[in-house]
Amino acid sequence: MMSTEALAEFQAKKKVIREQAHENRNNQEQKDELSEAICRKFLDLPEYDAAKCVMFYVDVRSEVRTRQSLPAALASGKKIVVPYCVDGELELFWLENMDELSLGMYRILEPKAELRTGARMGHGKGYYDKLLEHARPETPLVALAFECQLFPEIPTADHDVFMDKIVTEAAVYPGKGRK
Repeated sequence: MMSTEALAEFQAKKKVIREQAHENRNNQEQKDELSEAICRKFLDLPEYDAAKCVMFYVDVRSEVRTRQSLPAALASGKKIVVPYCVDGELELFWLENMDELSLGMYRILEPKAELRTGARMGHGKGYYDKLLEHARPETPLVALAFECQLFPEIPTADHDVFMDKIVTEAAVYPGKGRK
């Protein structure tokens, strides 16, 4: 267990990196073009090809834009699920077409409220790590990011879930994955 001082230092390091990554992402030029390249690499992965069900996040603000790739994913015959937040918990919604999304709280595109009853699967506990720790062990975890968001080292905690791959506009990087 970390001392109070060590915990404060750990949290401060994570805060600095998170803020720098956010600033880098906000300042990233050509987000649409780079996002298209990132998503194309993702859709070309053998893991994507083999998947019957894929979880996409629906981009917000300066994130890698995924919504431009959602129509192709929906047309692929795969089951597509998207996370959305309810009372601080992530839930998953089975998305069958783009018309099922609308602007929600904070102007974030999310499943229409009237469609959520009975149309979602799974139940998260509030954060992606909590959601992802329940993914089947054989399920590949792939993150999408701009190259400018990568750092040589990031402080981690026991509850952090590591990705199997990270896809950027420059490369597909191997991740540490789950142990």
